[in-house]
Parts: sequence; C-alpha cells; structure tokens
Amino acid sequence: MKTITWRDRLRYQFDKSMAAGPIALIGWLAVISLVVIVIAGLFLAITGIAQEGGTPVSFIEGAWESLMRTMDAGTMGGDAGWSFRGVSLVVTVAGIFVFSALIGVLSSGLDEKLDELRKGRSHVLEKDHTIIFNWSPSIFDVISELVIANESRRNPRIVIMANKDKVEMEDEIADKIADLRNTRIICRSGDPTDLYDVNIVNPQASRSIVVLSPESDYADSEVIKTVLALVNDPDRRREPYQIAVEIRDAKNAEVARIVGGSELQLVLADELISRIVVSSSRQAGLSAVYTELLDFDGSEIYAVEQPALVGKSFGHAVMAYDTSTLIGICDLDGVVHLNPPNNRVIVAGERAILIAEDDAAIKLRADDFEVDREIVRPPVQRTQGPERTLLLGWNRRGPIIAQELSRYVAPGSELLIAANRPDLETIVEGLSYLKENLTVRCTVIDTTNRAALDALDVPSYDHVLVLGYSDDMAPQPADTTTLVTLLQLRKIADAANQHIGIVSEMIDVRNRNLAAVTRADDFVVSNKLVSLMLAQASENELMAQIFDELLDEDGSEIYMRPVTDYIAIDRPVNFYTVTLAALIRGEVALGYSRATTSSNDPRNMGGVVVNPVKSEKLSFDASDRLIILARQ
Repeated sequence: MKTITWRDRLRYQFDKSMAAGPIALIGWLAVISLVVIVIAGLFLAITGIAQEGGTPVSFIEGAWESLMRTMDAGTMGGDAGWSFRGVSLVVTVAGIFVFSALIGVLSSGLDEKLDELRKGRSHVLEKDHTIIFNWSPSIFDVISELVIANESRRNPRIVIMANKDKVEMEDEIADKIADLRNTRIICRSGDPTDLYDVNIVNPQASRSIVVLSPESDYADSEVIKTVLALVNDPDRRREPYQIAVEIRDAKNAEVARIVGGSELQLVLADELISRIVVSSSRQAGLSAVYTELLDFDGSEIYAVEQPALVGKSFGHAVMAYDTSTLIGICDLDGVVHLNPPNNRVIVAGERAILIAEDDAAIKLRADDFEVDREIVRPPVQRTQGPERTLLLGWNRRGPIIAQELSRYVAPGSELLIAANRPDLETIVEGLSYLKENLTVRCTVIDTTNRAALDALDVPSYDHVLVLGYSDDMAPQPADTTTLVTLLQLRKIADAANQHIGIVSEMIDVRNRNLAAVTRADDFVVSNKLVSLMLAQASENELMAQIFDELLDEDGSEIYMRPVTDYIAIDRPVNFYTVTLAALIRGEVALGYSRATTSSNDPRNMGGVVVNPVKSEKLSFDASDRLIILARQ
C-alpha cells in the first residue's frame, strides 16, 4: 500500500478547496495577496529599504505601501531608488496576477449564476399565488382565464413548473398571450412528480393549484404522482389545498380521488368533452352556453351564502334576483343540488349557487316585479322518436360519445361510425353502450373524400358529428382534416338543398373562425373547454361537482327548448314571466338563444344570452329557444 505523505495530504486538501467554487477561489487569492503584503512589509521594515531621499518605514507603513501597489499597478510609477523599485515591482506583479485571476473568477461565477437562473431552479417565495404543474397546449387558455380572474386581485402571480426549459416557456407564453394585464408569470424547470422539485414553487403558500395532463403516454400516472407529492409531503401545511386536476381516462379517477381526497377537484377531460359533444349534437348552440358558464369573461357560477334567503323556498328564491340567476343549493355537507324541488326550504349555512356577472352583482331585487300570467302556456309533452346519427372521424373520445349517445336516444336509434381507421371494426365490437336503445354500425372510409361521403347518404341522418383524428395527428393537421370534412359536408348540404345538423370537435381554438365558413351548427373546442374548466375549478371549489351534475343524465341538465312551449310571443315580456313559466314545470330558466344572430355579438356567442336582466322586456320570435335547467 502506497505511503501517504504530508505533501499528498496538502495537495488533496488544496484540490478539495479549489473544487468548492468561486468563493473558495476568492479566498485563496485573498490569502496569496495577504502573504505577499505581509512579506513585503516585513522585508521593508527589517532591511530599512526606502525610497531615494526618504526614511525607512515601519512594518505597518510598509504593508500599506505594498497594499497600494497590489491594488493599483500605477502606484509604483513615482517610486525612486532601485532597491525600493525592485520590491515594488515584485509586489505589483503579484497584484496583477491576483486581480487578473479575481476578475476571471468573478466573471466565471457570474456566468454560472446566470446559467443557474436560466435553468429555473431557484425557490419561489411568492404567497397567495396560483401554481400550474406540467405543460400542454391547454396551458395558454388556462393562463388567459386566470389573468381575467386575477384583475381584481393585488399583485397576482402564476407560477408554472414543467419539464421544459424556463426560457422556452417564457418565450412561448409571451408569443401566445398578448396581454397579461396585472398578472406576473414565473416559470421554473423541474419534475412535478419529484417532492423536492414540487417544493421549489412553494405550494405551502399557494392559493390554488392546477395539474395539467402532460403530453406523454402515461399522463394520468404522472398527474396522480404530482398530487401524491403535494398532499403527502411530510412538511405540508395544515390547511387543505385547492387542487384542480385533469385526468384523461375515467378509469384512473378513483385512484386520483383516493390520493387527493377532499382537496381534489377532478376534471375528466375526455368525458367532459364527449358529453358536451353529444348534448350539442342534439341541441345546436349548447356548447356556447357551457363556454359562457365556464369562462371568466361574462356570467359565471358562484357559490355564496345568502342569509336573506334563509327560510324561503327555492322557487321563491329564484324570483328574488333581477341580475342574477339562482340555479341550486350547496347543503351543509357540501353536496350540490341543482334545480331542487321548488318547495325545498333554504336553511342557515347553506350556500346559494348563482349565475352572475361577478360576485358584486349578486343582490336581491329592490323593486317589485310584474308577471304576465296570461301568456304563460301549460306544459307541453313531446314524444321522442328514434334518431339516426352519423359519426365521422375517430379518437379516444369516440367510445364515450357512443355510450353517452345511447343514454339519450329513444329505442330503435342508429349510429353509423365512419372513419379512416383500419382497426375500426375491432374497436366498434368492443364498445360499451345501451344496445336496447342504439344500433351501432361502422365503415372504413376517407372522411375527406366527397365520393365516400356521398355513398353514406349524409342528408338522411338527423345529426352529424365530426371528430378530429387527434390520437394519430398533431392538433393542426387533425383540425385541417376536420375542416376539409366540414367543407365537403357543406357542399353535400348545398347540393341537396337541405340543412344538415352538424356538430364538430375542434382541437385548437384558433381554427374555429376558419371553420365558420363551413356553416356547421356548433363547434366544441376540446382544449378550450378543458382549460376553462380547470381555471374555474381552481377558483371555485364546487365547480367540478356542479358540472358533474350538469352533464349527468341522472341529474339536472341544460336543454334548449322552443320559447313557444312556455309563453305566447304576441307581445313583449320580461324574463320574470319566462322564469315563472319554467318554475311551473319544475325547471329554471337560464337565458335564451336567438335564431337570428345579431351583429352586436362581440364575444361570438351565436345569439346565446345567459343570465339576462329579468326586468327588461324582450320580444321573441317563434324560432327562438329558451335555455332551461331541467331534470328531464
């Protein structure tokens, strides 16, 4: 075994200190400078060497003279006497070496610090901020909605953590979101499933947390691991988190609920989109209603205590608001009841669920109101017959759409699935749906080909749904294929001189305006709706539960029905009268939809008006429809 000498030990200790970084290097340079200065001072004091014509100096004076020459090489320019000049030259050369090295160390250290900051690994010290974990196309819509929601807050902050370069994230946000208003965006790079990385964004002081579904093959697993890291952190705060989570596959929902418990609001992305697609296919314009309820620009849903309603029945409370719409109650156990029975009495501590422009607009009416009972019509019973539906295109939401459709249609209905998928027959054989209500057939075709579409006899179908091939294509190519299909359907409708009810799924909201030329009845922008739902769930702890009931066939759902089923339209009427007509049927009137879209529609809502002022008089046409919340 080799003998370790004292030189080896010194070299080892020196190597360790040099590896410690810029601070250690600066320390060594300081030691070298001190040694040179002390030696020079002692040498001058002992030898008595002084400038020509001067007197010998003490150690302190000699050390000071050496220090000045170490720091400034120009100081020795006035020295006289070769002996003194020789000492000054040695000290000055040593000083040049030390300060040159110091500048290099500082420059290198500064570069390393800038690189570290660029990596986005520094800890966030914000408070009352919103955190977004993971990166996906939905993030821009989520940020845009949170920016609107934050306008009334002081110094709002959104902190983003994802497995992505910090500068790239900041550049993409700057390119795609033009106006952040008073909100500041802070980006950090890290693994949202790692407990250490999660703590970088300071979840302990956060107001709300959004966990997006990342673009990976195991997206749901990564989301669940992030939630696990949040709620099971040994050093987590005592107060519950408010976490809104996007889950793709409903099979993973139960595991997510076990992990997150009561702190979690689940947004089942595929089920949300599929149910809205099915509802919109049977009631054109319905997606605009959901968009209005979900975005922060316009009317939205609030859950607030209203002491003035205590002891009143739900039906009486609905008529108590002029600029807001009461749609349900959250009981003392935190359970949401939308459109409860009219005679249900509101008790202390329960929260009213209302649609309003903002929370400041939630006020009981101050004046009396009039109801024109003479024009209220008795309930109309309509018999639902079998329907024929054509589904063009395919993605992972197709099976959910088929299952949801089978729950709504009458027995004897048909569904034909036509898509450019070689394995389509195998997929359809494995579908789960109510076979007593729906018969499902399939055919493999190119859905952008006019001849293939003509062979399907498209005008013979009651409803046409168009899905994007988002499982096999990127968003833009998938939307392009959808647009071509829609254009072909428009030509078929023109050739047949017949209106065809078409509802299409768009992935990117930017393509919706392009799709308008196809004259489809409705567009469901999938990423946009998921983003809106996540943003709302991060701000409203009941939002996921509210929409679960709105989109559940066993709960109260939103319908669009002819206005003539409720009132006579021979004269102007206020919305109190419409509200009463709906209450008589055990329903809540949410708004109306004009058949003819007004040019005064800056938000492109397609004539949909949610939460109108009840005291204002309106004139309706026979083709207008009411937006109703009903149990059936």
